[in-house]
Amino acid sequence: MLLALDVGNTEIVVGLFADGSSELVDHWRLSCDPERTSDELALVLAQLLALRGVRLAEDLSGVAMCSGVPKVATAIRALAARYLGVAPVVIEPGTRTGVPVLYENPREVGADRIANAVGALDRFEPPIVVVDFGTATTLDAISARGEYLGGAIVPGVVVALDALYERAALLRRVELVEPRHAIGRSTEQSIQSGALFGTAALVDGMVERMAAELHDPTVVATGGLSALVRPYCRRIEHHEPLLTLHGLRVVFERNRG
Repeated sequence: MLLALDVGNTEIVVGLFADGSSELVDHWRLSCDPERTSDELALVLAQLLALRGVRLAEDLSGVAMCSGVPKVATAIRALAARYLGVAPVVIEPGTRTGVPVLYENPREVGADRIANAVGALDRFEPPIVVVDFGTATTLDAISARGEYLGGAIVPGVVVALDALYERAALLRRVELVEPRHAIGRSTEQSIQSGALFGTAALVDGMVERMAAELHDPTVVATGGLSALVRPYCRRIEHHEPLLTLHGLRVVFERNRG
């Protein structure tokens, strides 16, 4: 079985795939702690896999990873070497992804953004815009020829709210639920409206601008916060919350052996 790991600044998304299959058997989310050792991480993963009757050392045939946290990536490499006896397939310069990167400096592109592009191209016809709602909200453009062109990065919903709470002494944290109205009748409602409707409007506006350059792209939402914001976005057509994991699976197959 294949273990796919999407290491982000806030969470590690773990996916389990059947061998040679696009079937996602199960997935889990872990808090991303850069101080967690490879042995501690192995213990947590072994317990999660055991819920599915899968043994860490005996039943896994490979590991695929994208990471924006170098210290965690190092721990996962050590885990794979010690407990599985394999080197993980990591999205990094030199890894075969099948997607030409037209960024001015391809090394600057986040590995998760490349995984999203690979996963999107495996499921949809280009051109495509992938909107990833995570710690940051990223919008990535894929050309009609399947090339990664670049995109836009803005603060994610939670990051923006955290900054607001830290800078505005009289504002308190609120639950992010569907606003009753665009015009909030209380501070709580106003924050909810701004956070959800405002983020949706930002995404729709950026997609409009990208669409003018791409010519009628398919728009796909993914990421841990996508279920929260997607319902208020008018331009999003498809919801693939685990697109990054599927992209990792495709990259693993292209680099196997």
